[in-house]
Amino acid sequence: MAIIRCENLTKTYRTGTITVEALRGIDLTIDKGEMVAIMGPSGCGKTTLLNCLSGIDDATSGKIFIEDRELTAMNDNEKTNFRAARMGFVFQFYNLLPVLTAVENAELPLLIAGTPSDEARKRALELIDAVGLSHRATQRPASLSGGERQRVTIARALANTPAIVWADEPTGDLDKRTSDEIVALMRRLNKENGQTFVIVTHDPEVGAKCDRIIHMRDGNIANLNGKVSEVSAEIRQLG
Repeated sequence: MAIIRCENLTKTYRTGTITVEALRGIDLTIDKGEMVAIMGPSGCGKTTLLNCLSGIDDATSGKIFIEDRELTAMNDNEKTNFRAARMGFVFQFYNLLPVLTAVENAELPLLIAGTPSDEARKRALELIDAVGLSHRATQRPASLSGGERQRVTIARALANTPAIVWADEPTGDLDKRTSDEIVALMRRLNKENGQTFVIVTHDPEVGAKCDRIIHMRDGNIANLNGKVSEVSAEIRQLG
């Protein structure tokens, strides 16, 4: 069953006399429970696609449906509320609040959503334990390694039990061993919880561990079911 669907999606940026067509009429379906990698060379539109599909950025034209609700028909407040209730986000550089501990960062979305503080703390501790950081729950981000910070970010992304987790280069700031651990964690959570993961990445090894690769080139989808070997070869040629 499709959880994400877009039709003829376009995104155009205009600065003065310069026009950039970042997305050029994309049609795409992602099924519930899939773990999908979006790959391609720099500037091909990967992050723009993720931002439009998640409602962080507005598409220029086209339609987006999330769980059969038309995201492109919502106003800003409706989109903000929908994201808070049904989506989680993981970014390359964590975006953790430095003055809060790991568990406090994880419980923040719950408190913002109005969850009673005792329930929010219980849920946050469960999530911190689920990502293997119960022994570091009271540490602030400055005291954590890059991998530990990303685990806290994942815990925070899962706080409201989202249907979809969007991840933009989640391993881009990590060494290979830590990257492998983070991808394995996301894969485990995907399988255990049945949540959909959409991951923008440059790393072919990350793509190889997903269910499929959506390969982009010049604002278009070049291949909906890309093989990691094909993507790796093109990235090497371009790099």
